[in-house]
Amino acid sequence: MEVRLKILYTSLCHTDVFFWEAKGQNPLFPRILGHEAGGIVESIGEGVTDVEPGDHVLPVFTGECKECVHCKSEESNMCNLLRINTDRGVMIHDEKSRFSINGKPIFHFVGTSTFSEYTVVHVGCVAKINPLAPLDKVCVLSCGISTGLGATLNVAKPPKGSTVAVFGLGAVGLAAAEGARIAGASRIIGVDLNSNRFELAKKFGVTEFVNPKEHNKPVQEVIAEMTDGGVDRSIECTGHIDAMISAFESVHDGWGVAVLVGVPTKDAVFKTHPINLLNERTLKGTFFGNYKPRSDLPSIVEKYMNKELELEKFITHEVPFTEINKAFDYMLKGDGLRCIIRMDG
Repeated sequence: MEVRLKILYTSLCHTDVFFWEAKGQNPLFPRILGHEAGGIVESIGEGVTDVEPGDHVLPVFTGECKECVHCKSEESNMCNLLRINTDRGVMIHDEKSRFSINGKPIFHFVGTSTFSEYTVVHVGCVAKINPLAPLDKVCVLSCGISTGLGATLNVAKPPKGSTVAVFGLGAVGLAAAEGARIAGASRIIGVDLNSNRFELAKKFGVTEFVNPKEHNKPVQEVIAEMTDGGVDRSIECTGHIDAMISAFESVHDGWGVAVLVGVPTKDAVFKTHPINLLNERTLKGTFFGNYKPRSDLPSIVEKYMNKELELEKFITHEVPFTEINKAFDYMLKGDGLRCIIRMDG
C-alpha cells in the first residue's frame, strides 16, 4: 500500500520549522522534514490501485484509508489509520524506514518527508490531481492553504454579508481570510501583533486591522466595539492560547461561531466563563480544514484551475533545493508567506 514519489516542488511550512527546532513533542533524529509538496508517482507497491506511475499527486501529512468510521463519516476527516502522527518516524506496514544512509535508518516525518528528491508515502496520504495543474503552485494546497480555506468555508461557514475576524495573518490566516472573501463576508478584521502584515493582507480581502499591542484593553473588547457586540465568525490561526480565548470571546452572543485552527503548546489550557457558551456562542475546532485529503483535494485544485481561487499571491519566494536554508531564513524573519523549493536546483 505504498507509493514512491518523485518530488518536484516542496514548500516550507511553519510546522517544519517547529520540528526542526525540536519543539515538537518527541523529537526524532536524524529525520527528513518537509510535508507541503507536489510530485509524480514513480512506482507503486502491492495493493495500490488508486494511482499509477506518472500520476500527478499531492502528498498529505494526514490520510484517508476510506474504510474506518471517520472516513465513512460525512462529518470527519480524522482517519483512524492515517491521521497525523508527529511521533512516528517509520512506515505503518512494517514499522521500518524507507530512508537510510550507510545502512542506518533516517526517520520519516508526518508520513511525507518531502525535503528529498524521492520519498515513500502510504497510498492513503496521496491525492491524485489534474495533471494540467502547475505543481509549483498547487503544492501549497497540500497543507496550509487548504487548512485556512476549509476552516472558513467548511467549519465557520460565514453567511454572505457577515463580519469575520481572523487572528494571525500568516499563510494559514490569510487563506482563512480568502475563504471569508469567497463566502461574501462584508467585513474581514485581521488581528496580528505585526502591523507590517496588514498591507499584504488587503490582497486577501482583509478590510480592517487590529494590533492588540496598540490597545490598552483586551482585543475582544476592541472588536466588540468595532462590530456592535462582536463578529459573526472568528478564525484563530496562531496557536497561542490567549489568541484562542480572545477569538472565542470576540464573537457575538446569540449566533457567533469561533473556529480554532492553530496548534497550541502541549501544556496550554483553554479558559473562559461558561456564560460565554450559555449565551449562545459556539466554539469549534478543525483539522486540515475538515477536508478529506483524497476525496476533496482534487476539487480544490479545480477551484484554482477555474480561477475561483488564487494561489500565486501566497507564494512570495522561490529557491532551488541547494538553497533550502534561505527558505528557513525567510520564515524565521517573518518575510513573506510561502517559499517554493525547486527540487531540480
